[in-house]
Amino acid sequence: CIMTFEEVLIQKPAERAQCAGAALEEVLVSAKDNQSLTVGVYECAKVMNLDPDSVSFCVLATDEQFQWDVALQIHFTLIQSFCFDNDISIVRVSDTQRLADIVGDKQEDAHCVLITNPADGSWDDPALEKLHLFCEESRRLNDWVPEISLPER
Repeated sequence: CIMTFEEVLIQKPAERAQCAGAALEEVLVSAKDNQSLTVGVYECAKVMNLDPDSVSFCVLATDEQFQWDVALQIHFTLIQSFCFDNDISIVRVSDTQRLADIVGDKQEDAHCVLITNPADGSWDDPALEKLHLFCEESRRLNDWVPEISLPER
Protein backbone atom coordinates (compact mmCIF):
# COMPACT_ATOMS: atom_id res chain seq x y z
CA CYS A 1 0.00 0.00 0.00
CA ILE A 2 2.07 2.91 -1.25
CA MET A 3 0.08 6.08 -0.80
CA THR A 4 0.51 9.74 -1.46
CA PHE A 5 -1.11 12.23 0.91
CA GLU A 6 -3.89 12.82 -1.62
CA GLU A 7 -4.58 9.09 -1.87
CA VAL A 8 -4.81 8.86 1.90
CA LEU A 9 -7.51 11.54 1.88
CA ILE A 10 -9.75 9.79 -0.66
CA GLN A 11 -9.45 6.25 0.68
CA LYS A 12 -12.34 4.62 2.48
CA PRO A 13 -11.75 4.19 6.23
CA ALA A 14 -11.44 0.38 5.96
CA GLU A 15 -8.84 0.70 3.17
CA ARG A 16 -6.92 3.30 5.17
CA ALA A 17 -6.86 1.05 8.23
CA GLN A 18 -5.73 -1.97 6.18
CA CYS A 19 -2.87 -0.02 4.56
CA ALA A 20 -1.97 1.44 7.95
CA GLY A 21 -1.82 -2.09 9.41
CA ALA A 22 0.66 -3.20 6.75
CA ALA A 23 2.70 -0.02 7.25
CA LEU A 24 2.69 -0.56 11.03
CA GLU A 25 4.02 -4.10 10.69
CA GLU A 26 6.72 -2.86 8.29
CA VAL A 27 7.75 -0.07 10.67
CA LEU A 28 7.84 -2.37 13.70
CA VAL A 29 10.09 -4.89 11.91
CA SER A 30 12.35 -2.11 10.66
CA ALA A 31 12.50 -0.44 14.10
CA LYS A 32 13.33 -3.79 15.69
CA ASP A 33 16.19 -4.25 13.20
CA ASN A 34 17.42 -0.72 14.01
CA GLN A 35 17.11 -1.30 17.77
CA SER A 36 14.57 1.52 17.95
CA LEU A 37 11.83 -0.30 19.87
CA THR A 38 10.84 -0.13 23.51
CA VAL A 39 8.39 -2.82 24.61
CA GLY A 40 6.33 -2.95 27.82
CA VAL A 41 4.19 -0.46 29.70
CA TYR A 42 6.75 0.32 32.40
CA GLU A 43 9.72 0.42 30.03
CA CYS A 44 7.82 2.79 27.73
CA ALA A 45 6.85 5.02 30.65
CA LYS A 46 10.54 5.26 31.63
CA VAL A 47 11.59 6.28 28.10
CA MET A 48 8.80 8.85 27.88
CA ASN A 49 9.84 10.32 31.22
CA LEU A 50 13.60 10.38 30.56
CA ASP A 51 13.71 11.31 26.87
CA PRO A 52 10.32 12.25 25.41
CA ASP A 53 11.92 13.84 22.33
CA SER A 54 13.27 10.45 21.27
CA VAL A 55 9.77 8.97 20.92
CA SER A 56 8.43 8.95 17.38
CA PHE A 57 5.39 6.68 17.57
CA CYS A 58 3.33 4.79 20.16
CA VAL A 59 1.32 1.58 19.80
CA LEU A 60 -1.12 0.47 22.50
CA ALA A 61 -2.44 -3.10 22.36
CA THR A 62 -5.58 -4.37 24.02
CA ASP A 63 -6.85 -7.90 24.51
CA GLU A 64 -9.61 -9.69 26.39
CA GLN A 65 -8.11 -8.88 29.80
CA PHE A 66 -7.95 -5.13 29.10
CA GLN A 67 -11.54 -4.39 30.15
CA TRP A 68 -10.93 -6.06 33.53
CA ASP A 69 -7.46 -4.59 34.17
CA VAL A 70 -8.03 -1.20 35.79
CA ALA A 71 -4.32 -0.57 36.31
CA LEU A 72 -3.63 -1.12 32.60
CA GLN A 73 -6.50 1.21 31.68
CA ILE A 74 -5.01 3.92 33.91
CA HIS A 75 -1.58 3.42 32.33
CA PHE A 76 -3.11 3.69 28.86
CA THR A 77 -4.89 6.92 29.80
CA LEU A 78 -1.64 8.42 31.11
CA ILE A 79 0.36 7.27 28.06
CA GLN A 80 -2.29 8.65 25.69
CA SER A 81 -2.26 11.97 27.52
CA PHE A 82 1.52 12.11 27.36
CA CYS A 83 1.46 11.38 23.63
CA PHE A 84 -1.14 14.09 22.99
CA ASP A 85 0.84 16.63 25.03
CA ASN A 86 4.08 15.82 23.18
CA ASP A 87 2.69 15.50 19.62
CA ILE A 88 3.49 11.79 19.43
CA SER A 89 1.36 9.80 16.98
CA ILE A 90 -0.48 6.96 18.67
CA VAL A 91 -2.56 4.00 17.49
CA ARG A 92 -4.30 1.08 19.10
CA VAL A 93 -4.26 -2.55 17.97
CA SER A 94 -6.58 -5.24 19.30
CA ASP A 95 -4.24 -8.22 19.00
CA THR A 96 -1.62 -8.12 21.74
CA GLN A 97 -0.28 -11.57 20.81
CA ARG A 98 0.23 -10.62 17.15
CA LEU A 99 2.04 -7.44 18.22
CA ALA A 100 4.23 -9.47 20.61
CA ASP A 101 5.06 -11.87 17.77
CA ILE A 102 6.14 -9.00 15.50
CA VAL A 103 8.30 -7.25 18.09
CA GLY A 104 9.70 -10.51 19.46
CA ASP A 105 8.49 -9.97 23.02
CA LYS A 106 8.54 -13.24 24.94
CA GLN A 107 7.49 -11.79 28.31
CA GLU A 108 3.98 -11.04 27.01
CA ASP A 109 4.02 -7.35 28.00
CA ALA A 110 3.49 -5.97 24.52
CA HIS A 111 0.63 -3.76 25.68
CA CYS A 112 2.73 -0.70 24.83
CA VAL A 113 5.40 -0.36 22.16
CA LEU A 114 7.35 2.81 21.39
CA ILE A 115 9.25 3.49 18.22
CA THR A 116 12.15 5.75 19.07
CA ASN A 117 14.51 7.77 16.93
CA PRO A 118 18.09 6.48 16.92
CA ALA A 119 20.62 8.73 18.62
CA ASP A 120 22.30 9.60 15.32
CA GLY A 121 18.95 10.35 13.67
CA SER A 122 19.93 8.31 10.60
CA TRP A 123 16.84 6.11 10.38
CA ASP A 124 14.24 7.39 7.91
CA ASP A 125 11.29 5.14 7.11
CA PRO A 126 8.63 5.95 4.48
CA ALA A 127 6.18 3.58 6.20
CA LEU A 128 6.52 5.62 9.40
CA GLU A 129 5.61 8.73 7.42
CA LYS A 130 2.50 6.90 6.14
CA LEU A 131 1.53 6.13 9.72
CA HIS A 132 1.99 9.75 10.76
CA LEU A 133 -0.25 10.79 7.84
CA PHE A 134 -2.82 8.19 8.85
CA CYS A 135 -2.83 9.50 12.43
CA GLU A 136 -3.01 13.12 11.28
CA GLU A 137 -6.01 12.36 9.06
CA SER A 138 -7.68 10.34 11.85
CA ARG A 139 -7.30 13.27 14.26
CA ARG A 140 -8.87 15.50 11.62
CA LEU A 141 -11.87 13.13 11.77
CA ASN A 142 -11.87 13.32 15.61
CA ASP A 143 -10.48 9.81 15.98
CA TRP A 144 -7.69 10.56 18.44
CA VAL A 145 -6.45 7.01 18.95
CA PRO A 146 -7.31 5.15 15.74
CA GLU A 147 -7.48 1.37 15.81
CA ILE A 148 -5.39 -0.54 13.29
CA SER A 149 -5.62 -4.23 12.45
CA LEU A 150 -2.27 -5.91 11.99
CA PRO A 151 -2.09 -8.19 8.93
CA GLU A 152 -2.62 -11.89 9.60
CA ARG A 153 0.27 -14.26 9.09
